[in-house]
Amino acid sequence: MAKVCAVFGGSRGIGRAVARLLAQKGYRLAIVARNLEMAKAAAGDLGDGHLAFSCDVAKEHDVQSTFEEMEKHLGRVNFLVNAAGVNRDSLLVRTKTEDMISQLHTNLLGSMLTCKAAVKTMIQQQQGSIVNIGFVHTDMTKDLKEEHLKKNIPLQRFGEPIEVAHAVVFLLESPYITGHVLVVDGGLQLVM
Repeated sequence: MAKVCAVFGGSRGIGRAVARLLAQKGYRLAIVARNLEMAKAAAGDLGDGHLAFSCDVAKEHDVQSTFEEMEKHLGRVNFLVNAAGVNRDSLLVRTKTEDMISQLHTNLLGSMLTCKAAVKTMIQQQQGSIVNIGFVHTDMTKDLKEEHLKKNIPLQRFGEPIEVAHAVVFLLESPYITGHVLVVDGGLQLVM
């Protein structure tokens, strides 16, 4: 079976780190982002055989069309990484309703739609892996009040994208692990 992986949100941050690691391990990658130019740049950095696609994960038709294009050009997607997300972090009373809706559509609905599209092929193949990613320190979270948050983490620092990438690859390549939540948080869960 060819190792074809779609990395949604693969043009930067955690998704890009995951894509780099998977490319080194011989996966053929579909780098998917809203911004096609950024996706092309990320795919180009990985070498030959990797393609870029533009997709708004909050739109079911976009997701379905993207999976059809990936399959046409790369083969059946048997690995999916959901790293696409937006951050509209603010005090609730100051957050605009449209920002809340945008965040829910991208971060929650988007992951559900990509999983729905990927599972169809995976069921037919009777195999496949999906990893949905939370957050660590990336350019998307750079505006958070770092010092206050780091004091609560036993390792006293945020995780790096490559540290999450190693966990993602472990889960993708562990076919007997299913329905598991792997917490990669520097021990934060231990003190909560």
